[in-house]
Amino acid sequence: MSKRSIAIIQARMRSTRLPGKILKTLGDKSCLGHVITRCKAIPGIDNVCCAIPEEPQSDLIAEETLKFGALVSRGDEHDVLGRYYKAAQETNADVIMRITSDCPLTDPYVSGKVLRALLEGDYEYACNNMPASYPHGLDSEAFTFDALERAYRTASTPHEREHVTPWLRNTLGVKKTALPRLGGKLSEMRWTLDFPEDFAFFEALFKVQPDLGSMYGYNEIIDLLSHHSEIAKINLIHHNVSRPGIA
Repeated sequence: MSKRSIAIIQARMRSTRLPGKILKTLGDKSCLGHVITRCKAIPGIDNVCCAIPEEPQSDLIAEETLKFGALVSRGDEHDVLGRYYKAAQETNADVIMRITSDCPLTDPYVSGKVLRALLEGDYEYACNNMPASYPHGLDSEAFTFDALERAYRTASTPHEREHVTPWLRNTLGVKKTALPRLGGKLSEMRWTLDFPEDFAFFEALFKVQPDLGSMYGYNEIIDLLSHHSEIAKINLIHHNVSRPGIA
C-alpha cells in the first residue's frame, strides 16, 4: 500500500525580526504563495497543509493558504511539534515533509530526493542538512507519522518542542539518513526570509527574474546569481545565522 505523504508548512505572523514576512509580495505571489506552489510540485507529495497558530491574527495566513489550494490546520503557537502532530493527524499523513514558510525558493527536486530517500530506504527520518551543504532556504526533512508521534510524546525541552525535529535528529534509536553532502560553499548562500536585508535580496532577485516558478531549481538560481553577484551580497551580513533545529 502506498503511503500518504503530506508537506506540512509551519507558518505564523509573529516574526520578531520581520513581522508579517510570509505575506510580503515577491514577484507575483506572497512568500507563502511561493512556498505552497513549490511544495505542490514536490514529486510524491499528495497534499500540502499549513500548520498555523490558533490566534485570530493567523486568519490572514489561513486565507492565503486556501487561496493557493492548501489545507489549514491550527494548533499551539509555541509547541510547533504539537502543531505538526495535530496537522498530521488531521490530514491522515503516513509521511510528513517539513518545510518552513519563509523559504520561497524551496526546491521541489531536492525535497523530492529527501522524500524518496526516506521511503526507499525504510527510514524513519531523512533530510538534506546533516551536515548543512545546500543554500540556507532549501532545508527539507521527511519523517514517518510513527516517528513524529514518538517525538510528540517524548520530547520535553522548549527547543525540541519549538523546532520540531531536534529529538528525531539526535535520538540514537531513530533510523536516519541524509542526502550526500554537496561540495563547495553553497551552505553560505542565504535564501530565507528573516531580516529586512533578506527581503531586499528577494526583491532584487525577483526584479531580475519575475517568474521564479517552481521549475527554477537551485542550480538555475545559482546560475542567475552568478550573473548578478551584487544581489547575492545584499544579505550576506546574516549568512552565519544558525538554522533553527539543526544540530
